[in-house]
Amino acid sequence: MEIDINEKQVYSSTELNKVEAETIEALRMGSQQVIPDPDEWLAQELKGNVLLTTVDFFLNWARRSSLWTMLCFPACCAMEFMSASASRFDLSRFGMEILRASPRQADLMITAGTLTWKMAPQIKRIYDQMAEPKWVIAMGACAITGGTFAQSYSVVPGYNHLIPVDVYVPGCPPRPEALIHAIQMLQDKIAKRKNL
Repeated sequence: MEIDINEKQVYSSTELNKVEAETIEALRMGSQQVIPDPDEWLAQELKGNVLLTTVDFFLNWARRSSLWTMLCFPACCAMEFMSASASRFDLSRFGMEILRASPRQADLMITAGTLTWKMAPQIKRIYDQMAEPKWVIAMGACAITGGTFAQSYSVVPGYNHLIPVDVYVPGCPPRPEALIHAIQMLQDKIAKRKNL
């Protein structure tokens, strides 16, 4: 298809200028108001999402929300701990679903069962290898006082004779709800800790 150069234009240059002038004038009249900055939402989002807190609160929130547990279960309280970890009581909602096999990865030691003096150096060594800050829960009568074997010459009368205990869970053995309550008590204790 060829374009004929001699073909007559639909608009004359005067009419074309007039249409362009009208278009420009309509645009100028419709542009009297300033269009709001599209980035204003950033300032609004910041106002709604700024949180003022302290370093202590933030560190304690992180620590209490992800306790990494080291187990010291030489006796029957282990069965109750397994129940607490199972689906009915679900310790994973406290950030404790992974039990640590190494004390260097743990910050919470849950002790239970009768502790003999022969085993005491190993418990002390495990506690010393844990990273700071570290906490201990004594679970059950044997861990708190030595239990029914407390009068024996070979039994340590409570883990608190070797290591500092933060929370005691009485019972022989204590129910899973008692252990969960002890964990919540420990979390409250961690929340009040001063770090700096």
